[in-house]
Amino acid sequence: MRTLQLLVGLAALTLTSSLMAQDLAVRAGTLHTGTGERHSPGVVLIRDGVIEAVGPADSIRIPEDIEVISVPVATPGLIDVRNVVGLAGAANQPHDQDQLESSAAIQPQLRALDAYNPRERLVGWLREHGITTIHTGHAPGEVISGQTLIAKTRGDTVDEAVLQPVFGLAATLGDQSTRHDRSTPGSRSKSVAMLRQELIRAQEYARQREDGEGSRDLSLEMLAQVLAGEHPLIVEVHKHSDIMTALRLADEFDFELMLSGASDAHLLIDEIREAGVPVLIHPTMMRARGPEVENFSFTTALRLQEAGIPVAIQGGYESYVPKARVVLWEAAMTLPYGASFDQALALITSAPAEILGLSDRIGSLEVGKDGDLALFDGDPFEYTTHVIGTIIEGERVSAESR
Repeated sequence: MRTLQLLVGLAALTLTSSLMAQDLAVRAGTLHTGTGERHSPGVVLIRDGVIEAVGPADSIRIPEDIEVISVPVATPGLIDVRNVVGLAGAANQPHDQDQLESSAAIQPQLRALDAYNPRERLVGWLREHGITTIHTGHAPGEVISGQTLIAKTRGDTVDEAVLQPVFGLAATLGDQSTRHDRSTPGSRSKSVAMLRQELIRAQEYARQREDGEGSRDLSLEMLAQVLAGEHPLIVEVHKHSDIMTALRLADEFDFELMLSGASDAHLLIDEIREAGVPVLIHPTMMRARGPEVENFSFTTALRLQEAGIPVAIQGGYESYVPKARVVLWEAAMTLPYGASFDQALALITSAPAEILGLSDRIGSLEVGKDGDLALFDGDPFEYTTHVIGTIIEGERVSAESR
């Protein structure tokens, strides 16, 4: 009887899974695959949430039992390589502002997973604008503010949404992480000294744990994982001198570094390229206030891209609304400053997928990858164009016109 019950249960589970699996075909007047190829018209065939076929419309047979969505233009689902959405909320009130804990300068033990709200309105807002994957978590503002995660912009629970519960560790160098008064840290030297000391403590902690000594420490445990190469340290930094400090720290402690923000990156192209460090560049239209961002340029993303440096545009973080920007519009602003269509699209599709280590699943429309698409009624980067739908793993999660 127990065996029969088990078999019935497994059959029911299989039936449920097959019902939940998403089969869909998208026929686009122009299909941008994100690989540099485009088809006019083109078709993407999705089975069980995964791309089964993609190419010119006349080369792909669409089964009669498959739903077909016809649109003027389609691209891969867009990727925001760094924001705080899901921790920072649209209400901009204390109850939905979990992106930054300021009780201490160094808190690597804080998990984005424990604060992420997949039903937050800002998550839906990004989804309605074609963004299917986000790298989100704790905001800049402290020397180490906490962990980050990667999620799809769908799902009612964290388990349904999150792809990687821990991706990296968010850190900050420069004015944002200092107080310039009697509190700690009050200067750049102090903030870097605090960070170095904590990394040294993490090295010792790792040695002790290998020897079976000492008790578990969540803060040092996370830093030890960074030092072991399990997670990158994502350093929000803008000024050229602070960027060099971040590069020195990465060299000294041999951890994986990602530069975030990086307004002065175009002043250090050779140094960044030699270090092999990716750049999560600031939103193109960020509010360039203060001396840290005085060298801000609309051309930085393109210059890094053309220099062979991995670079993607982030939605970023602002302490006031809109909290995070829509990367579709940020990428569009690179076109008047010299970027081609494919270069701009890469900044929010294939490049962030590579940087986040997910290019086998997202970032382009290729067989075997997730069926994630953004749908448009015209040129995606044209001001008058609307996003008319978003598809995640074969499911149309938005049909809004934005």
